[in-house]
Amino acid sequence: MALRIRLARHGVKKHPIYRIVVANSEAKRDGRFIEIIGAYDPNCNPAKIAIRQEALDQWQGRGAKPTTTVASLLKKARTGD
Repeated sequence: MALRIRLARHGVKKHPIYRIVVANSEAKRDGRFIEIIGAYDPNCNPAKIAIRQEALDQWQGRGAKPTTTVASLLKKARTGD
């Protein structure tokens, strides 16, 4: 089972809010996930990124790899942009 750290879309039409989740790579985008480790709200200016760092480190230690989009969000969250 390959684990991925990716976005799951929630919210209403034209106003998405994303959860940062750990899920099996074969699961659907908004389908089954293992744990919610953060949130991303692109509607705010600037966009809000909230991540539980200890949970992120734990899952990366277990072999979960972030998608390219989540990797860029993590990079932005670390630099504070």
